This record gives sequence, C-alpha cells and structure tokens, in this order.
Amino acid sequence: MLKINKLSVHYGVIQALKQVSLEVNAGEIVALIGANGAGKTTLLHAISGLVKKSEGDIEFLDHSLGKATSRVIVSKGITQVPEGRRIFPDMSVTENLLMGAYLRKDKKGIEEDILKVFERFPRLEERKKQLAGTLSGGEQQMLAMGRALMARPKLLLLDEPSMGLSPLLVKEIFSIITEINRQGTTVLLVEQNARMALQIADRAYVMENGNIVLSGTGKELAASDEIKKAYLGG
Repeated sequence: MLKINKLSVHYGVIQALKQVSLEVNAGEIVALIGANGAGKTTLLHAISGLVKKSEGDIEFLDHSLGKATSRVIVSKGITQVPEGRRIFPDMSVTENLLMGAYLRKDKKGIEEDILKVFERFPRLEERKKQLAGTLSGGEQQMLAMGRALMARPKLLLLDEPSMGLSPLLVKEIFSIITEINRQGTTVLLVEQNARMALQIADRAYVMENGNIVLSGTGKELAASDEIKKAYLGG
C-alpha cells in the first residue's frame, strides 16, 4: 500500500532522514519506534506532504506522491493525527469533526460518519457542542482521531497518540487503534511507548538518527534483547 524508497529530508544543512526505506501493507498496523529526534515525525510529515523530500520516493497504492500537496494526499486516502492533537480549540467538537471532512461533498455521508465517530467515542457525543479546547487530554486525542477518520482514510498516520495520557487512557487509545484497524483502516503508528506499540503492531521499524536500524514483526522486536534494553526498560 505504502512504499518509501531511499527517502531523505534535510532541514537546512541538517539531514533528518537518511535514505529511509519501509513498506506498509494493506490491513496492517506498522509501528515506528525510536528516541526523540530519531526522525519519526519527519517521516510522517514527508508522507503527508508537510515537508519536502531531498531525494527518494513515496508511493501510495502504486502511484508516486511526487510533489503532491497535502490536500491531494488527503484526497488519495492518507490522513494524519498530529503529535499534540492540534484540534481547533475555539470550535465545538462537532465543528472539529466537520473540518476533517472538508474535502467531501456528500452531506448525508458526512452526517452518517459523525454518528459513527460518536458511536466509537461516546464521550465526544456527550460533549458535541462543547469547545474542543475545554476537553481533557484523552478526549482531545479521541477528537483528533475522530476528525482524521472523517476523511475516510485508507491509511491513518498516528503521531504519538499516547503522549501525556494516563496509563488507563493509553490502554483505551490503543484498544481503539486496534478496533479502527480491524474495521479496515491501515495504520502507521509513531509511538514512544514502545511496549504498547509492539503489542498491537503486525510489524515494526526502529529509527535512530534518521536511519532505519531494525525491523521485524511486533513480537520479534518485543522479544529482542537489544530492543528490551534500549526501549522497554530491561
């Protein structure tokens, strides 16, 4: 579904990604783990068209994204839930969800999908008229995920969905990610909580200093002594 081939990204003289190659197959949850500054978010931004690549290629459904704008990339079926949620704080929950469907013209379908989001996230329905900035961190994360789903993505990019959440909420968010995947959405997950990420991932990649240094199934990497020592506290 997604093929990244020898992708490099520079910020001025700093090379953030160094010929990164990876694949995400349809129906998978693929995790990308690594320390802060490893290049994980830059990779997601490159896929979403938010940063320009220096070299290499990104293919989605056998078509090169080339110099496609973020708008075109969303229209092709890729949406991103950014690090830090980035909801619209002065808009209501429902208005935020409508923003996720801004490229769509099917009014009835949009209304149906809002109901589906409320079914998946009952707390959002309870607060549908509430300003998004007044929600708790966990509720804001659910809103950011619901907003992304309003675009009916084929591939969902998640950037640190557990950041700043309590352990109980982290468990709930990961359960929701698994359910979203089970219902047909492919997921590329960037996550510092390596233990949880590897538990739900079909496959995973480890990034260090802009390079992919390890890859394997979620179970293989979770069992790796190297990964245990570096990322799993043992």
